Amino acid sequence: MSPITQSSIPRKLLAIGSAFLIFAFCLLPSALTTVSAQSPPATEVYLAPLVSTGASVTVGAPVNISNSPGYDNQPSFLPDGSAVLFTSSRDGKQTDIYKYVLATKQLVQLTHTAENEYSPLVSPDGKSFVCVHGAEQSLFRYDLDGSNPRLAYQHGKALIGYHVWITNTQIAAFILGAGGSPNTLQVIDTTTGKSETIASNIGRSLLMRPGANTVSFVTRLSPQSSEIKQFDVKTHVVSTVVADTLRASEDLTWLDGRRLLMGEGSTLSMWRQGFGWNQIADLASAGVTKITRLAASRDGKWLALVGEPAK
Repeated sequence: MSPITQSSIPRKLLAIGSAFLIFAFCLLPSALTTVSAQSPPATEVYLAPLVSTGASVTVGAPVNISNSPGYDNQPSFLPDGSAVLFTSSRDGKQTDIYKYVLATKQLVQLTHTAENEYSPLVSPDGKSFVCVHGAEQSLFRYDLDGSNPRLAYQHGKALIGYHVWITNTQIAAFILGAGGSPNTLQVIDTTTGKSETIASNIGRSLLMRPGANTVSFVTRLSPQSSEIKQFDVKTHVVSTVVADTLRASEDLTWLDGRRLLMGEGSTLSMWRQGFGWNQIADLASAGVTKITRLAASRDGKWLALVGEPAK
């Protein structure tokens, strides 16, 4: 794939400091933490099998699928579960999007740009993926093989941190607050640019809840307390799903409409509607610590997670 040319990009990376700023923003321990210009910690993307038996879930041995000494993060599955997309920094300068194919265990570099790219998600059309791109943190679209790069959406001068597709043209987006303002959750029509603010002081996990027409998100009530909430895609009414998250976590993934997972340290816990939180795995013996991002395949057979290797 040919690199994106200057004429195809709204604004180039203005300085090395900008790259470090985006790095720090995308790996905040809390989305509400002040951004500082520092190199991100070395993280890896792991893949673990999931086995559901009735209400219980067993997590198999995780395998390191990124296997790189730098920054590897933000995994998401293809809809059929055949591959995992994720962000990776292989040269220590910037990040590109990679794909790990489960059947062949092959790692494929999809983007080859001079700009940082983060948070790849397959588009509703199933034929392309969209990622956060460049210093302007716009959304860029690529075909699934990494070809045909083009601008998908740019929200004026506002920085898009994370997004999830609601419809073919609408996204729910984490918008970075400017000038000390809180981060906000906005519903945006990518064809018209019209937006509506749904909530503020939110975390980075934006997910469609399986089997429901709602988007879940984490909101910080205090330094010690967070809730998982959701808003109805049609009415935009906000309601509470889980009164309290795990204390040290803001990242989650839905297994189905009634069960979700969060990580805390080296452990994974499952919330089941009506039963609360229960720890289901400790990955310390597999050398995985400081679990953050999580993504489950749609068929519930695989879990991709981000952690730091034990030293």
